[in-house]
Amino acid sequence: MSTKATSGNFVAIDFETADYQRDSACAIGVIRVEDDQIVDRSHFLIRPPRQKFQFTHIHGITWSDVKHHPTFAELWPNLQPKFAGSDFVAAHNANFDRSVLNACCQIAELDPLPLPFLCTVQLAREVWNIRPTKLPNVCDFLDIPLQHHQALSDAEACAKIVIAARQQ
Repeated sequence: MSTKATSGNFVAIDFETADYQRDSACAIGVIRVEDDQIVDRSHFLIRPPRQKFQFTHIHGITWSDVKHHPTFAELWPNLQPKFAGSDFVAAHNANFDRSVLNACCQIAELDPLPLPFLCTVQLAREVWNIRPTKLPNVCDFLDIPLQHHQALSDAEACAKIVIAARQQ
């Protein structure tokens, strides 16, 4: 999706995963944006299908943090309405978040979201010619507060990147 297609309402998301498998989402941050205003912030811990956590050193989430939380399938009825009426989904390195969402939907026997994804890495490169374009780099450039690898903070940063690009 090019920067020209960033109009409309959208949801920015960020997943944290427990292991190298894409179906291992253990947290999701969801930011809903309408008319360039953040109207909803949601954070959910998710019980992944395996107890093995390989990325605790990155995001700080452990099995004991999520073992009593819903699986993705159990969470979906609360999560799906957050995407209703959105024109696209934004994520930093969107291929990763789209693949996690699709893998979680597949294992839960759910249809994947029919929404296009906007990658804020590509957006930052196109609009501001930022390199490197890791999320902390883009946030530093745009003066966006960030607690990196905290799903809600990362998702909100993505939303603010899209909003800032629209105001260019």
